[in-house]
Amino acid sequence: MRRIDAIAIVFGLFLAGGASYLLLRVGGLDSLDAGVWSQLLLVGVVIAWLGTYLFRVSTQTMTYNQQLKDYEEAVLQKRLDAMSPEELAELQAEIERESQPTSDPEA
Repeated sequence: MRRIDAIAIVFGLFLAGGASYLLLRVGGLDSLDAGVWSQLLLVGVVIAWLGTYLFRVSTQTMTYNQQLKDYEEAVLQKRLDAMSPEELAELQAEIERESQPTSDPEA
């Protein structure tokens, strides 16, 4: 999320709070009750928004984590593309050696 996006969201929340206050006033509540209920609604929305943020942090689906993963994959792909066929064969043989179960002669 870019900084301008965050500013737009906060501004939208500010406008939503004012709109909910006005709707509650038009709905028949006095100014004190309308203010309390609009603040309660706004706090609920902010807590829900925070919950989605914490969920994305805990599941590591944040934009930064995805960009880092894409970058690491691109670097590895570039390294593979730069390898000669002999180096690729050697790497594949090394991977096969490491993936085979080793038998312990002393066991």
